[in-house]
Amino acid sequence: MPTWQQLRDAKLDEYADAADGWGKVSSRANADKDRVDNGMFAKVHHTQKGEAATKAGGDIQQLSRNYQYLHTECGLIRTALNGLATELASPQKKLKQALEDAENLRFTVKPDGSVEYPTDSLVLSPGTNTAEHGAPVPLAPGKGEGVGSADANKGKAEDIAERIGDAVREAAEIDGRYAAALRRLKADPGLEVSAEDLVDAAADTKALQQAAGKYADDDRIPKGKSPQDNAEWWKSLTQEQRDEYATLYPASVGALDGLPSAVRDDANRMVLAETRAQTQLELNAIPKPPQQYLPNPGGSYPAVITNPAYREWQEKYGNRKPELERIRNGIDAVQGRFDATGKDGLPEAYLLGFDPHTNNGDGRIILANGNPDTADHTAVYVPGTGTEIGGIGGDLERANRLWTASHRQGADVSTIMWFDYDAPRSAYPTDKGDAFPEAARNEYAERGAPTLHTFMEGTRASHEAASGSGGHTTLIGHSYGSTLIGEAAQAGRIFDGPIADDIVVAGSPGMQADRAADLGVSGEHMWAMGAEGDNVPLGGSLVGLGEDWVVPTDPEFGGNVMKTDTQGHSDYWNEGTLSLDNQAKVIVGDYEGVTLD
Repeated sequence: MPTWQQLRDAKLDEYADAADGWGKVSSRANADKDRVDNGMFAKVHHTQKGEAATKAGGDIQQLSRNYQYLHTECGLIRTALNGLATELASPQKKLKQALEDAENLRFTVKPDGSVEYPTDSLVLSPGTNTAEHGAPVPLAPGKGEGVGSADANKGKAEDIAERIGDAVREAAEIDGRYAAALRRLKADPGLEVSAEDLVDAAADTKALQQAAGKYADDDRIPKGKSPQDNAEWWKSLTQEQRDEYATLYPASVGALDGLPSAVRDDANRMVLAETRAQTQLELNAIPKPPQQYLPNPGGSYPAVITNPAYREWQEKYGNRKPELERIRNGIDAVQGRFDATGKDGLPEAYLLGFDPHTNNGDGRIILANGNPDTADHTAVYVPGTGTEIGGIGGDLERANRLWTASHRQGADVSTIMWFDYDAPRSAYPTDKGDAFPEAARNEYAERGAPTLHTFMEGTRASHEAASGSGGHTTLIGHSYGSTLIGEAAQAGRIFDGPIADDIVVAGSPGMQADRAADLGVSGEHMWAMGAEGDNVPLGGSLVGLGEDWVVPTDPEFGGNVMKTDTQGHSDYWNEGTLSLDNQAKVIVGDYEGVTLD
C-alpha cells in the first residue's frame, strides 16, 4: 500500500511519458505488420515458386504474428500506464488539498498519516505565529467525529485525516488493479510468437479491461447508433484514445460501421489472430476418438457393441470438434486471402467484420479487396442460402474475381464480400433434412435487412470522410442474398434514399417487391441475371418471395436483364465469362458496355 508521501510525490507525467513511448512501439509494430501483410506477400508471389514460396510464406506469416503480438502487448502497456496516471490524478489532488488545508491551519501531518493540532485553549495570539500555551495533541486518521464539537480544531483535524486516509486507500485500490494487469504483460523468451502467446494476449486484454474500466469503458463505445454517430464519436477522440480503444476493445471497434476501414481492419485482425490461436489450441486438446465398436464379451448377438469410452468421447467432443473445425476453416479462408495479396494483382485486403459465433452460429465475415474509403467504385457482394463461415472461401473468391474483372476496366475499385446475417440453410424440400426449405421464407431477409442497410450507410459515411463524396456503389446479391437486398433497399427508400447507385442480382428468387422502383432505384440502375438451368427464380416465384410472384428477371419488374453465358445457379462469377464481365461493367459505371438479353 502506498504512503501518503509516495502519493504526494508521484510524478504522474512520467507515467504518461512512458505510455507515449510504449505507444510509439505499438504503432511501429502495427505499421510493420501492415508492410509485411501487404508488401512482402506480394514480393513472394512475384519472386518465388513451389516449395520456396511455401516456406517463405510461412516465415512471413510468423513475422506478421510477431508484429501483431508486439502491437497488442505494447498497446496494452501504453493503456495501462495512461489509465494509472489518469486515475491516480484524482486521489493525488484530494491528498494535496487536504495537506494544503492542514498547512493553512498550522496542523502537522505525521509520517503515518495522523494529524497534530492545537486545542482550542491553544489558540494563536492575534498577529503572531506562536501558541499562547500548551502542546499539540496527536490524532490518528478517523471519521471526523469531532466536527462541530466544542473543540473545533479537533473536528477539522479529523476531517483532514479522513481525507488523507481516503485518498491513500483510493490510490492503493487503483495501484493494485493496474499492478496486477501490468504483471501479466510479459513475453516468453524467443523470436517465435506461438498460439499460446496469442491466447495469453487475449487474456491480458480481458484483464486490462477489468483494471481500466473506469478509464476506458466499453460502455463509452457507441452501440446501436447510426454510422454517422459512430464516425462523430471516433472523430471526437484524440489519436491516443483511438489507439487505446482499438487495443482494449478490438471486437467492439472493429464492428462499428462508419469508422475508417483501416481502423476496423487493424482491430478485426487482432480478434482474428487470437480466435485462430484459441481455436487451434482447443482442437489440439481434443483426444483421438476411441475405437467405436468392441466385440461382444458374451459372444452373443450382436457380435459387436458400442464402446462406452467412444460414447463418452462423442458426448464430450462430438459436437464441439466439428464446430471448431468450421471456425478454423473460415479463418483459414480469410488468412488465405491475406496471403494472396499481390497474387494476380490482388490489392491489400481489409477485414471489416469478423465474429465466428454471431448470426445464430453462421458467423460474420466482411472482407474488402482494396480500400473502400478511397476507391472510386465500390461493389458489395451478398451471398445466399447455405452460407456460413466454414464454407466462406468460395464467396471470398467471387469477390476477388469481381475485383479483377472490374480492375481490368481501368477503374479504381474495391469489392467487398459481405456476410453478416443468419442465412437460410436449405434451398429445396428435404435439403438438410427440412421438409419445407428455409429459403422459402422471407424472415431471414427481414431480420438481416437492417444490418445490411446500416453497413451500406457506413460505407458511404467512411468514404465521404476520406474522399469528400460517397463514391459510386453497387450492391450485388446472389440467390437469397438478393431477397435480403430487396428488404434492405426498401428500408433505405423509406428512410434516407437509395441503398446503392446500382443493384445487380443473379439467380434471384424474388426481392419482396414487384418492380424496381420499389427498391429506390430506377429501372435503368436495376440489373438481373438468370442463367440457363438456374431454377431458383422459378422456385422463388412459386413460393412467393417476389411481390405478386414477380422476380427481377421478369419483364414487368422493370429492370435490365443482362445476357449470361454460364449454366446453372452458381457459375455467374466464372473467370472469362460474359456473366462476370457484365457485372464488372456495372460496377465501374460503363452501362453502355453491358450486354443485355
